[in-house]
Amino acid sequence: MSEITDAAAGIQADLEALLLMASEPLPVVLLAETLGRPAKVVTEALGELKRFYDRTARGFQLREVAGGWQYATRTAQADLIARWVIEGQQNRLSQASLETLAVIAYSQPVARSRVSAVRGVNVDGVVRTLMARGLIAEQERDEITGAGLLRTTDYFLERLGLASLDDLPPIAPHLPEAADLAAELSALAIIPDDVEKTDDRPAN
Repeated sequence: MSEITDAAAGIQADLEALLLMASEPLPVVLLAETLGRPAKVVTEALGELKRFYDRTARGFQLREVAGGWQYATRTAQADLIARWVIEGQQNRLSQASLETLAVIAYSQPVARSRVSAVRGVNVDGVVRTLMARGLIAEQERDEITGAGLLRTTDYFLERLGLASLDDLPPIAPHLPEAADLAAELSALAIIPDDVEKTDDRPAN
């Protein structure tokens, strides 16, 4: 038993890193395969982490849900988070929100995991903020994976002064270089009539 405990303690940092990056709950089997450790050791390590977070009253928790493990905020902070999201609706979007919104706008419908892969970071928090502001919504599911697919909303078009997605300005092949789009999204204003149009438009 002590050997398992020692092994479990040795992978806790790796588990934290994987779970922080994940956009969906990660099953023990997948975590075990990724770390090259027995499922029993991984399960024990997850349990120890969960108890540690509970014992130290962190603002987040590690929970087992939908057949996997993921981080989540605690219900005790629900009012605080709701107030922060509502009060933040009058503020400009952050750079992370702009980039995530651009990926969704030009790739929709797109799975959250795909957006995370494009940006190279976990986008769960940003996606929740964009949903709370009514700019995106999970409107359908992938027929193969069952993952929710994200789309921009009519409110997104309204805030940008667009009739349809066909009116989105052209975007460079690499999203990080789309400075013009970021400026437009940042201002959440009507796109000028003299924006150059090309055939490089998103598909409906």
